[in-house]
Amino acid sequence: MSDELVMVDELLNLGEASAHDARAYLSTITEVASGASPDTAIPVLLLAVSQILVAGARLGAITDVVPDERFEADPGPDVDVDPVRQGLANLFEGLDDYVHVVDPLVGVAVAKGSLSNDLADVAAALMHGLQHHESGRVSEALWWWQFSYLSSWGDSATRALRVLQAVLGHIRLDADSDTVAEAEFDALHS
Repeated sequence: MSDELVMVDELLNLGEASAHDARAYLSTITEVASGASPDTAIPVLLLAVSQILVAGARLGAITDVVPDERFEADPGPDVDVDPVRQGLANLFEGLDDYVHVVDPLVGVAVAKGSLSNDLADVAAALMHGLQHHESGRVSEALWWWQFSYLSSWGDSATRALRVLQAVLGHIRLDADSDTVAEAEFDALHS
């Protein structure tokens, strides 16, 4: 098999894997935004964001993908992520806003962020690529996911991961010491 055919086959496989990962992320945040399981929202989102960041890292680690056409075909209207954004904002009331260092390589400037906005922005970028993928334009989907990972959604997902991990840490580690001791006693003597 020629090197070119192997590369095309590898890109098709990467396109399928990336589409699968995008669908899994979208399914998870849609479910969480519905408010169906608020008690598991943080750990479930931590897993979903971690997994989509692995997919993004795969895309970021390869040579730039060049679409078959030298322009981006119109994939159709953007999918409205505002219901997901609003559902997440409702779920994270009191936890949604945070601050972050804008670019740690160039300075210490901080900006305000929003967990619900970050998660919804990642969803919008992934949906855009899925529209290309589902239209059979795999190289264009890969190009879009790679470009938008490096320029926007990778940063949004990384910030969201950091906030989710911090929230989970506070939930698990900021427990009342008497309650923890009681639980440990019950666990040892049951």
